Amino acid sequence: MRGTGFLAIWSDVEADDLVDYRHWLTREHTTERVTTRGFLASRVFRAARDDINRFFILYELETPEVLDGPAYMARLNAPSPWSQRIMPKLGNFIRGGGVMVARGGRGEGATVMALRVEKMPADPARLVQALVACDGVAAVQIGATDAARTSVQTTEKGMRKNEGFFEGLLIIEALDLASAQNALWKAEEIAPDVLRRASDPEIYLGMFALDARIADFG
Repeated sequence: MRGTGFLAIWSDVEADDLVDYRHWLTREHTTERVTTRGFLASRVFRAARDDINRFFILYELETPEVLDGPAYMARLNAPSPWSQRIMPKLGNFIRGGGVMVARGGRGEGATVMALRVEKMPADPARLVQALVACDGVAAVQIGATDAARTSVQTTEKGMRKNEGFFEGLLIIEALDLASAQNALWKAEEIAPDVLRRASDPEIYLGMFALDARIADFG
């Protein structure tokens, strides 16, 4: 990641809405987002399970201030007709953004473990470096959510129901499932108090990515 800010979103989609949702994401929504001032890139992942259509989206931001800045607020308060159709259908919607407090590694891994944590590590940099040293781990990032900037009421937020929130984010990017799992076990050894209060360790696979530098190629 190039910026210091992030926005992370989870949601579930019913099977009947899956085609429309995927087209919306790849043909409109992510382009709309990364062409908003302060957004640098978008990465979309799908949960590696067959019983549910669950998605994880990670946006790179120049700074956390983008989250409640005028450009993004204008987008959120004027959702497109397609967004107005999709937003009410998203289930188990969880959203949070803030600052990446520690990151390490090189490149991006296609197999991702994205954990929501309710307690931040005492030494995020130490945890990142320990996990990056694990075999098959490409990158690790730890983010702290900014509750005030994330919770601003907007037209788009009002279209969703029961929106969830989280304190922090731990992302392990690996070359394969085994490497991601081994890194998770290492994290549990180093920071058991953090991992005890984390979301289930689901595996996500890379599905789509868009960089602001090429988003308006036409």
